[in-house]
Parts: sequence; structure tokens; C-alpha cells
Amino acid sequence: MEAQDLAQQVFVRVYRAAGTYRATAQFKTWMFTIVRNLVFNEHRRRSRATLIPLHAPDNESSGSGGPVSFDLPDTANKTPGENALRQEMLRAIDAAILALPEQQRLAIVLRRYDEFSYEQIAGILKTSVPATKSLLFRARETLRETLRHYLESK
Repeated sequence: MEAQDLAQQVFVRVYRAAGTYRATAQFKTWMFTIVRNLVFNEHRRRSRATLIPLHAPDNESSGSGGPVSFDLPDTANKTPGENALRQEMLRAIDAAILALPEQQRLAIVLRRYDEFSYEQIAGILKTSVPATKSLLFRARETLRETLRHYLESK
């Protein structure tokens, strides 16, 4: 989804959820929550999708005019049990991240998935760099404790 599509989705969701808005919160904060959730969902969807081209573009041929080979991960050697455990772990990680307090969740996502620097995260969250590091530390500790049984089984 491109930025324009996301923006359109935001306004559709704001329109549909208009009845749930309460004047106890700022409209900007309520709308940002909708935006954030939509962006997180889209980011998770994209990070799980693996796109494999069926053929190489003309300008990327091997030079010999022959077929181009692609390096693909070997998933054939995984047992169904291993695949199921991996899927279970991914769901548990998603749930654990969603259970974090909002500031910690944002800090983790910005650092881990979007690879922002501490300074960039501090600017986005309107905190100091030490406060950002503290948020990340607390978030990681909570995740480590929540996901301990997955970490210990390795």
C-alpha cells in the first residue's frame, strides 16, 4: 500500500469510527491512534510477505542469456511441527509487543523494525535520549519475561 492509499484508509476508518470518539481525548490523539494501528498492521503484513519474482527483469540477466537463479531459503527441510512452533512464536511476539504500554511499544517498533536511531526515536516520542533508552530497556525486559519460555527452549 502506498502513502496515498494509507491516507485514504485512515480517513475511511476515522469516518467509520466517528461514533466512538469521545471529547475527553484530543481529536488529534484519537486520530493518531487510528493511524498508528493502521501503519502497524500494514508494516506487519508487509514484513511477513515474501515476494519472489518468477523471472528476472531484462536488465538483470546473467549476461549469457540463460536463466537466472535465485537464492531462496530452504523451507523444505522444516517439519510441520517446526513451522507450527515458529508461527506460534511469531503470534506470541506480536501479542507481547501489543501488550506493552504505548510509549514502549512505539519505541520498540521504531528501533527494531524501522531501525531508527535513539535520537530519531526521542524526537518522535518527544523525550530525551536517556528516557528513550530507558523505555527501550523496560520494553525489552518485559518482552524477555513474557517470552521467557520461548527463549529457554532454544
